[in-house]
Amino acid sequence: LARPLRDHERLAARHQAIGELRERDLPAVLFDALRQVNDIERITTRIVLGAARPRDLAALRDSLHQLPALTATLATCDQPLLATLNDALADLPEVRELLDAAIAEKPSVWLRDGGVIASGFDEELDRLRGLSERADTTLTAMEEDARRQSGIENLKLAYNRVHGYYFEVPRSQSARMPETFTRRQTLKSVERYTNDTLKTFEQEVLTARDKSLARERECFEALLITLAGHQSELRRRADALADLDTLAALADVAERHDWTAPRFRNALGVDIRQGRHPVVEANSEAVFVPNDAELAPDRRMLLITGPNMGGKSTYMRQTALIVLLAHAGAHVPAEDVEIGPIDRIFTRIGASDDLASGRSTFMVEMTETAEILHHATERSLVLIDEIGRGTSTFDGLALAWAVAEHLLQKNRAMTLFATHYFELTTLAEQFETLVNVHLEAITHNGELVFLHGVKDGPANQSYGIDVARLAGLPRPTIRRARGLLEKLEWQSHTGGEVPQMDLFAAEPVADPVETETDPLLEAIDTLDPDELSPRAALDLLYEWKARRQQDL
Repeated sequence: LARPLRDHERLAARHQAIGELRERDLPAVLFDALRQVNDIERITTRIVLGAARPRDLAALRDSLHQLPALTATLATCDQPLLATLNDALADLPEVRELLDAAIAEKPSVWLRDGGVIASGFDEELDRLRGLSERADTTLTAMEEDARRQSGIENLKLAYNRVHGYYFEVPRSQSARMPETFTRRQTLKSVERYTNDTLKTFEQEVLTARDKSLARERECFEALLITLAGHQSELRRRADALADLDTLAALADVAERHDWTAPRFRNALGVDIRQGRHPVVEANSEAVFVPNDAELAPDRRMLLITGPNMGGKSTYMRQTALIVLLAHAGAHVPAEDVEIGPIDRIFTRIGASDDLASGRSTFMVEMTETAEILHHATERSLVLIDEIGRGTSTFDGLALAWAVAEHLLQKNRAMTLFATHYFELTTLAEQFETLVNVHLEAITHNGELVFLHGVKDGPANQSYGIDVARLAGLPRPTIRRARGLLEKLEWQSHTGGEVPQMDLFAAEPVADPVETETDPLLEAIDTLDPDELSPRAALDLLYEWKARRQQDL
């Protein structure tokens, strides 16, 4: 998604590979193996830098064990891209077997803690470990041997921090100790001895752990050097695994959400049938309304009008997302898609400022628009959403008009242009390549209903006040707005000089006849007092009081 392609042949190869994975129902099988695969590229980099940890090598070993299962699955596929990935994922028996032999099943997190190199990999390390692990057995054997040599049955082998290991016998029997034993300490009732064998053993035991850790580090560092020599092979498999993981994920999403493979053509244009917004559809409980989008050399700009919340921005974004997904090599949320050459996607959507740089929302909007007008070509897809709303009405209308003309005459880009300036719809009379479309909405029983369908022609009204009422504005405010709207529209339709209405006058504007019914009156009309208990009547009074407070 961050680096889409423009090479239609490479994109078609991706689309076909995803199609075969879907047809053979392979994503679930591949995921079983891929879940056991770790980040081989990161591990390889750490190996080369000499910064790999024990569990990095264990993760690499476990990952390499999944290659045979993956290649066995891909061997049944026919698409060239999948066959290429199968070749790139060939087993690495030399590396895998080395790691099997060298790394313990569950190594320590840190090398300094030991327990990293597997038993049987290095004889010297095994000997040093054995000194510590078998110390008790060796000491018992040495004690028995000393008893045999001296004939003293109550001889014992002991240890303290000051003198280390020693043989201890009663003073009354010290004369029986052989000459090979050297007196080390004389106490009141006992004599303590040592010999060369015990001295050597003591030295080895006391230093065995340090020596085994040092030997283990030597083995680990040598292992890293050996593995670094295989970095190109490991990186090749890491890249292939990433590609396969992406294709499998895209195939899984496409199958679960009923996406289709797009097609490319040489002629300019975008033709989307029953397109959907992938994110909105996946996160909405309501049924998503799909829409067509057609852009061509004789239909370069769709001027989109309609109410707020009617779906203009969603329609524009889904069109851009479908084009982007197609150029990422993915299937797309639509029934049918055919796309001509596209060089870039430009967007001017949303409202944001840049306070740190001292730029207002309108300045950011103009900067982004300037970028579009300077760089868009006839192969570009341009999305412009309600440009000019950040300034006065006439300035905004003039800018939106001029920008639309520039896109039509100079850039000639394929453009989706959403606006609330209904005056712009007259541009269709001047430019044959501009087509008016609108998002459907109706009022039913005084309630605004969004149909979200895209239809030809301009919208007949904006429904702004209806949307404000849905948002919860107080009823007096809504009534005041309707009265002002009626007078403003009357002023705009009169041909002569009309004095400017004082919007801040204290005298209220006469309310127009409202088509909506008061919910309180409706509730009273449907109420049967004879069926109400005193408690229910009191609850209703509290409810109506609360609603009245909200309206005020």
